[in-house]
Amino acid sequence: MSWSITGAAARRFGRPARGTARTVAAATAVAVGLSVLAGGTALAGTGADGASARSARSARSAASAASAASIPVVTRAALDPSLVAGRGARVGFVEQEAENATTNGAVIGPDRTAYTLPAEASGRKAVKLTPGQHVEFTLPSAANAITVRYSIPDASDGGGITAPLDVAVNGKKRSTMTLTSQYAWLYNQYPFSNDPNAGLLHPDWWITECSCVPSETTPAPTIDKPFRPNHFYDEQRLLLGATYRAGDKVRLTVPAGSRAAWTVIDLLDSELVGPPRVELLAANVLAFGADPSGRRDSADAFDKAIAFAKRKHLKVYIPPGTYQVNRHIIVDDVTIVGAGNWYTIIKGRQVELSTPAPDGSVHTGVGFYGKDAADGGSTDVHLSGFAIEGDVRERIDTDQVNGIGGAMSDSTIDGLYIRHTKVGLWFDGPMSNLRITNNVIVDQIADGLNFHTGVTDSVVSDNFVRNSGDDGLAMWSEKTANAGNTFDHNTVQTPVLANGIAIYGGKDNTVSNNLIADPIREGSAIQIGSRFGAEAFTGHLRITDNTTVRAGTYELNWNIGLGAIWFYALEKNIDADIQVTGDHFLDNTYNAIMLVSDWPVKDLYSITNVHFKDIKVDGTGTSVVSARVAGSASFQNVDARNVGAVGVNNCGSFNFTPAGSEFSLTDLGGNDGGGTTGAWLAPWELPNTITCDDRPPVIVPPAPSTW
Repeated sequence: MSWSITGAAARRFGRPARGTARTVAAATAVAVGLSVLAGGTALAGTGADGASARSARSARSAASAASAASIPVVTRAALDPSLVAGRGARVGFVEQEAENATTNGAVIGPDRTAYTLPAEASGRKAVKLTPGQHVEFTLPSAANAITVRYSIPDASDGGGITAPLDVAVNGKKRSTMTLTSQYAWLYNQYPFSNDPNAGLLHPDWWITECSCVPSETTPAPTIDKPFRPNHFYDEQRLLLGATYRAGDKVRLTVPAGSRAAWTVIDLLDSELVGPPRVELLAANVLAFGADPSGRRDSADAFDKAIAFAKRKHLKVYIPPGTYQVNRHIIVDDVTIVGAGNWYTIIKGRQVELSTPAPDGSVHTGVGFYGKDAADGGSTDVHLSGFAIEGDVRERIDTDQVNGIGGAMSDSTIDGLYIRHTKVGLWFDGPMSNLRITNNVIVDQIADGLNFHTGVTDSVVSDNFVRNSGDDGLAMWSEKTANAGNTFDHNTVQTPVLANGIAIYGGKDNTVSNNLIADPIREGSAIQIGSRFGAEAFTGHLRITDNTTVRAGTYELNWNIGLGAIWFYALEKNIDADIQVTGDHFLDNTYNAIMLVSDWPVKDLYSITNVHFKDIKVDGTGTSVVSARVAGSASFQNVDARNVGAVGVNNCGSFNFTPAGSEFSLTDLGGNDGGGTTGAWLAPWELPNTITCDDRPPVIVPPAPSTW
């Protein structure tokens, strides 16, 4: 029996987006002037919802619940906020799921099957509207701004369409949003295609759809097109122009005649945005020729303002407006502040380079980059209070088209909104002492944030990541270990590929107080992985007081379900001191905890020295623990309920020796609860009873509730 990923697929499964070493150079010009105060300024989707019959039933139930929906239901990651108190990013907006609002459309979902519209929705449900239909939200608190997460069909040949969405408050139309699918709808195998009609990108890879390698199969299998559609959603923000009170009603209506055959609304975030920030004593970019209307490129003006500010020891101020920037702005020893990320928008096109850059990039685009680490990196960089809006619509791993990049030590990045870049923030070290706080990172083609190579003593906290195309937050210790870093109080929702938070090697790192929800495929909520050429885990790793929900995805290449937290020994042993303490694993699709190695190396690598303490597991589709590797772990005060299968699915290394499994569990006491088969950690399972069921049936758990 083999469940390995073979050939190129093994190298690419869930691969982090590659960041290359050097940035595209930006010219620095001599600046003149002082600060001035700025004025204010289809695809038809066949099969995409995976639930047409359920949709009709859901529409009827939605109509019957309309009166109840007028009472606002506030959630966090589609959960009652009391279930995640103290965890996740502390944000200024309030989340409301469309399925809890009043609508004459159809509720789609729940569905956790990859490549479907419900699966990529927050909470695995959304509302599907046809022209003339609406969804109406009741504001739970005062607000003057909204964010709408939505999906509309692709064009029949790819490339996206645009379609209107009317916004009314208390029955009076405020605006018409122009929705787009230009940044959504990817297809095919990694690194994906924008063409729904393309054949397999890698016919020499094994695929689940035929359980074969198509190029080596006779007769050749028929593969449906579009193949594996995904990355369906996008989001838009809108300032309403007035402040509305709790109880006021925001209605989103698809107007008659819309080009979109359907519009799916996932959620609405509402927010009370403060007034624009003004910096009088600063190098104002307007004084150097920047255009706040966005008609002219302002990159050179930014460079001039930065050069002047460094000479005069001033901040750089970017007042309200939209500024066109189509290349990297190189930053070192400079503070750049905007008026707030709702008011100051740095927006650029992706530009094809006439010849590839030395780092392999074939495009450039808007981004703020520290100097390359090989050139000493940048220090004392402080960026805050603006938005970065890119134009990235395809994944090219050699491209440096990230919102923030390069190396930045002794620096801070705070209060940015980053959308439509490849990776929101990608850092190539060595570098140290970076603080990344209070940022919103959405709709990325690849990772939300990645510490790549030798990032040390840095903190990522109170950041909100949604709809990343790869790992939401990652530390990748390729060639040089990341060490002493902390990911704390962040929220990661709906990573389309791979994991919410991934740690690939490193020393003395911490993942604490995070909220991770709804990973879609080929990954899960938290991964600790020896892979991608990462340095070994050494010292300690702390996974503390995190909450995951609706995690544990179906791994398409292996044809098995993953754990909400999973340890993966692919290239080395994992034997550092790993403490998993105080974590809550809620509504797990399959296992809560998985420890696994790949079949070709199952007798080479092991996972040991992992300790679980004070854990709560509320609902598993299968087991609490799935062991598919040699090694050991200890468990203390791990409480579980609503467990769908045997508590421990222990396959070890699949050698099924007379001495039992190659994986041993140590019961340190206080491990309570269970499910349909009794106590989850029963004495008969210890220390290494073989209980292997390679693909157990899934029992859908009830919704999580207060413990």
